[in-house]
Amino acid sequence: MPNKLHNETSPYLRQHQHNPVAWYPWGAEALNKAKAENKLLIVSIGYSACHWCHVMERESFENEDIAAVMNAHFVSVKVDREERPDIDQIYMIAVQLMTNQGGWPLNCVCLPDGRPIYGGTYFRPDDWRNVLLQLNEMWRERPEVAYDYADRLTAGVRQSEQLPINRIPEAYSTDDLQAVVTPWKRLFDKQEGGYKRVPKFPLPNNWLFLLRYAVLAQDSDVLEHVHFTLQKIASGGIYDHVGGGFARYAVDGQWHIPHFEKMLYDNAQLVSLYAEAWQQRPIEQYKRVVAETLEWVLREMTSPQGGFYCALDADSEGVEGKFYTFHQSEIAQILGADAELFIRYFGVTEEGNWEEEQTNVLKIDVEADKMAHEAGFSTEEWEKYLAQSKQRLLDYRSIRVRPGLDDKLLASWNGLMLKGFVDAYRVFDVPAYLKAALDNAQFIRHYLYAKDGGLLHQPEANGKIIMGFLDDYACCIEAFVSLYEATFDETWLYEAKRLMEHVLSHFYDQEAAAFYFTSATAEELIARKQEIMDNVIPSSTSTIVRQLYRLGLIFDKQQYIAIGSQVLANVVPHMEAYGSAYSNWAIQLLEQVYGCYEIVFTGAGHSEMRKELDNYYIPNKIVLGGTKETLPLLAGRVGHATKAYVCRNKTCSLPVEHVEELLELITQ
Repeated sequence: MPNKLHNETSPYLRQHQHNPVAWYPWGAEALNKAKAENKLLIVSIGYSACHWCHVMERESFENEDIAAVMNAHFVSVKVDREERPDIDQIYMIAVQLMTNQGGWPLNCVCLPDGRPIYGGTYFRPDDWRNVLLQLNEMWRERPEVAYDYADRLTAGVRQSEQLPINRIPEAYSTDDLQAVVTPWKRLFDKQEGGYKRVPKFPLPNNWLFLLRYAVLAQDSDVLEHVHFTLQKIASGGIYDHVGGGFARYAVDGQWHIPHFEKMLYDNAQLVSLYAEAWQQRPIEQYKRVVAETLEWVLREMTSPQGGFYCALDADSEGVEGKFYTFHQSEIAQILGADAELFIRYFGVTEEGNWEEEQTNVLKIDVEADKMAHEAGFSTEEWEKYLAQSKQRLLDYRSIRVRPGLDDKLLASWNGLMLKGFVDAYRVFDVPAYLKAALDNAQFIRHYLYAKDGGLLHQPEANGKIIMGFLDDYACCIEAFVSLYEATFDETWLYEAKRLMEHVLSHFYDQEAAAFYFTSATAEELIARKQEIMDNVIPSSTSTIVRQLYRLGLIFDKQQYIAIGSQVLANVVPHMEAYGSAYSNWAIQLLEQVYGCYEIVFTGAGHSEMRKELDNYYIPNKIVLGGTKETLPLLAGRVGHATKAYVCRNKTCSLPVEHVEELLELITQ
């Protein structure tokens, strides 16, 4: 008989419905049972694409003896971290306070009221069983020890990431940026790109900041390292050269062997990053990975309604990476006469280049495209050869057993991918990218709007409603603003502004000058947390602050800018110690130092002029345009003739009629 997870919509939870463990989903039933029976609570958190989550399930949660211990002495709750990031956030902080490390699977043992007393990540089966028996013995014989530790640990969870209110400085300077970037540079891996650590994560927002900083500060060393890193990432096995898309990280120091799970959020941000990097330096490889990654998203990660799915698993047939790797003999058979060059280009060998016997993870050398010219190909001929060869391997690969798909549709990650399509559209002018973005925006409005005017975290299903978290609002607001800048359809700006007003009403604490991750009307957990530090995804607070500035400039709302300025001032003193964890904040600091240009296009040819401007790299800008005077910056400036204005610090230039003149105004 299935356990209590059988009615859940999360693929991760459903994966555990036939475990002998009597799992419950998070909710009143489990919490009330723990209190009524005075049993400790096990809160086990993971996600469907998590390899070690599957390992612990196979070793421990499918083990009848271990399940018997869990069922006899505990109430066990399974949580999908992507479905309930608020719960994950609290117990991740608790485990980090206990062990100085974190990750998934995340396993916490808690008092019946949910306060943690013990936790860790992956446990071997015997260790897990012994830990549970010892904790149960302590709970039965010395409960006061558990209560004392729970009090102290919960206090630590509540106090973490609380920032004092600082004075807003008169102005920020290049010295403030240097203080952040100088120690950051010491982490650069000059041999392999990225940072001097293993495993290697792409961390797209880090390189987005460093790219913009390098250009604005004219730091050629940082600029070269950014491009070197991006070429290394795109050349390594962390990139799926056959089917497009990036894996979550590389387990080695050369970006070669991936942890094969593919996450929507990584790919969304990497598309935006590579599109922007191409705009700054048009390297053909960047264009290729953007096109192939977006083809993968449209082919494998898009719902019939236009929503974007969460992730693909690392494993297929119980083996990590089996779907993605090739024997040399397979490639020779598939490509025939075309195989020799392909095999050489991708570093394929008969003995294999991975731990599995004769198995190859495709990779290329950063300079590999020179091989094409040596073989007599033009750039266009080489791109055609690569595309055709990859398609033949993709067709062959498609008959294999596919990795599991996590088909959750999360508002935050959809917002990130929507923006990825918009950014690629603006740089490469591919109409299909804009169509995908518009389809997704309509999906968000139709399936992810709540009755109270806010957002849902995911579409309602089986009567289950999860209201939006701060990251859902932040990412959707950012996406709608970017969609406006691509189309000049003011609908999206007003939707962004409406959602921002909801955020200020439900997530902002004026007294603390802080945004909480959960709404004031959300389920009350053991702590209500902020999310300050940027991680693989920029933090919800940094993204909201960036959009407060942008909407404040667009709508001339000083209240938005004042709130954003205060929260930024609270964070800046912490950035110097660990710039990599504040990269999105650093982008805002960059705009405070170097300014943000508000570029306004009016008249009949406003869209064409925007397209022409997008041939140039200007990282610190907002673009507005149209033939209506409803926005403050367009008021009094609209006529039939096409004109452009550059505004900054509440002052606008005289109108110009050509992009070249506009660029002169910016570079003055």
